[in-house]
Amino acid sequence: MKLNINDIKQALQAIDNLQDPLFAQYEQDERKGVQQAVVQRKKQIQASESLKEQFYQMLAYENKLYDQGLQFIAGVDEVGRGPLAGPVVAAAVILSRDFFLPGLTDSKKLSEAKREEFYEQICQQAVAVGVGIVDAATIDKLNIYQATKKAMLEAIEGLSIEPQALLIDAMELPLNIPQESIIKGDATSISIAASSVVAKVTRDRMMKELALIYPEYGFEKHMGYGTKQHLEAIDTYGILKEHRRSFAPIKEKI
Repeated sequence: MKLNINDIKQALQAIDNLQDPLFAQYEQDERKGVQQAVVQRKKQIQASESLKEQFYQMLAYENKLYDQGLQFIAGVDEVGRGPLAGPVVAAAVILSRDFFLPGLTDSKKLSEAKREEFYEQICQQAVAVGVGIVDAATIDKLNIYQATKKAMLEAIEGLSIEPQALLIDAMELPLNIPQESIIKGDATSISIAASSVVAKVTRDRMMKELALIYPEYGFEKHMGYGTKQHLEAIDTYGILKEHRRSFAPIKEKI
């Protein structure tokens, strides 16, 4: 007696290996619904395997340091260099060697829902998390490059455990801690990717809170970047203390 299609779909969901003999068995079933279910489940497994492979590839920098006997490796990244309003936010994250979160990558490549999900998992599972926040007035005082460094240093100082090495996204810091600056590190190092997510979610939440205070500016949509909506709001409602006065086109409007 043949299983009905729903039963087969349930059985397929329990399979996590493309070599499972049940695939060969169900592929002999001529029913269109079964054929579609087999193809769909194979695609799901392939996608999952691809994310696992990507995750392990993004551990290369960490594994090199683990193999040297180091245990506490902090990934460091920032978000918010480019916006016209709001802070620049940095995060430092130390993960355990057995941390596993397939799909984790550069926060800009993730949906908002996935960033929020990963943020919670990172904060729950990380050995330590530190965050640094530098406001618009300080950015104007220091310049954005120095403000970014300040945020990163604050994030590292905020860690509950002193890191033995730093993996930093495209930046060098004046610290006596072994460090490696990695171009596009948030897409090639899992520790930096984790810090990228923490920094991004932290800043986005701050901008959404700002949107509740100044709803006419639409901060929850553009997060302070110089969109048409944002520029029109500045022209209509004026410059806020959260705006970076050293940034064009804000400084032209003062």
